[in-house]
Amino acid sequence: GHLVSGHIDCVAVVGERREVSGNLLFSFRLPERFARYCIEKGSVAVDGISLTINSVSGNGFSVNIIPHTAGMTTLRTRVPGDEVNIETDLIGKYVERLLAGGRGGDGKGVSLELLAKSGFL
Repeated sequence: GHLVSGHIDCVAVVGERREVSGNLLFSFRLPERFARYCIEKGSVAVDGISLTINSVSGNGFSVNIIPHTAGMTTLRTRVPGDEVNIETDLIGKYVERLLAGGRGGDGKGVSLELLAKSGFL
């Protein structure tokens, strides 16, 4: 699992659903501005269900749903064209903000100079 706040980032559309060796493979398309938070083997919440991302392509990603998860959640009812709620990785958003010089600290973000001064280089 991963940190899930319950706050929805965006709505995605089910692109594909197929059965592979008893598992359900889903692909989703989401708005481009949120795709940057999706990484292979990273985490995403789909309709509040914490899942591991199998692969990423453009503004989409795929997940593999094991039979237990399919049986215990509403994902088993989803078909291509359905909309689902997406919460992307919370830590990824915090790291992005830190690197961009978001609020807090001196507003300069993380630089090679700061990393060296802090003993990381």
